[in-house]
Amino acid sequence: MEKTEKDRIIGQEYEGERPLYCRSNLYLEGVTVHAGESAIKESSDIEAVRCRFEGKYPFWECDRFTIRDCHFTEGARAAIWYSRDGEMSDCRVEAPKMFREMNGLKLARVRFPHAHETLWGCRNIRMEDVEAQEGDYIFMHSRDIEIDHFHLSGNYSFQYCKNVVIRNSDLQTKDAFWETENVTVYDSVINGEYLGWYSKNLRLVRCHIGGTQPLCYAENLVLEDCTFAEDADLAFEYSTVQARMLGTVPSVKNPRSGHIAAKGYGEIILDGNCKAPGDCKIATY
Repeated sequence: MEKTEKDRIIGQEYEGERPLYCRSNLYLEGVTVHAGESAIKESSDIEAVRCRFEGKYPFWECDRFTIRDCHFTEGARAAIWYSRDGEMSDCRVEAPKMFREMNGLKLARVRFPHAHETLWGCRNIRMEDVEAQEGDYIFMHSRDIEIDHFHLSGNYSFQYCKNVVIRNSDLQTKDAFWETENVTVYDSVINGEYLGWYSKNLRLVRCHIGGTQPLCYAENLVLEDCTFAEDADLAFEYSTVQARMLGTVPSVKNPRSGHIAAKGYGEIILDGNCKAPGDCKIATY
């Protein structure tokens, strides 16, 4: 089947509501979309290069889109929702609430200076070299995610996510990975309070962990050759855990079961509040 030639729109400016509504096979270059709503809604096979988006909801219900070297201003809030099979690279996204209910998304070298409430309810996500600031509640209820070299500053990240693999990342975020399932993080820094509470099958490999009360109420928690910062105290409360730690653990409190090994412990707290079976083995090596 022959590939359909795209209609080319170069250097034009649009405003108002739905100026390019329900179009297909468009190539946009140097296009500016001013204030308005739903500029490219219900469209398919769209390629946008060096464009500027200022209006709300430009890419809703779109199929197969590629966005390169574009700028989404703060006014382009909630820009891409309910869309499928999209790619974005080398873009700056100042708009909050980017990406909702997406299926199939690839991001590379994208910068989000105001990333709060971004990437909610999305599936099949691939990300590489992405930076998100002010990323509160990023990735809420998303699943099937692969991430490499992600720099995040923002709290309550990855809550209720499933099937996530993260590598080589720097996550400055409290309350991360709450009630997640099947998450693995390799070779990363995770710094923030109350990490991984109520998670299932959370696995951390060669990670450095900071912040008070990490990894409590977790089920089937695994740590391999991880280190704790000095403020990562009161760890593992009521968790089932298998952990081999490098260095000293500041304090352990009432793990439910499993095995923990470290070079040393600042404090081990085992009291009458420990939940059954209360048989976690805590060892040194």
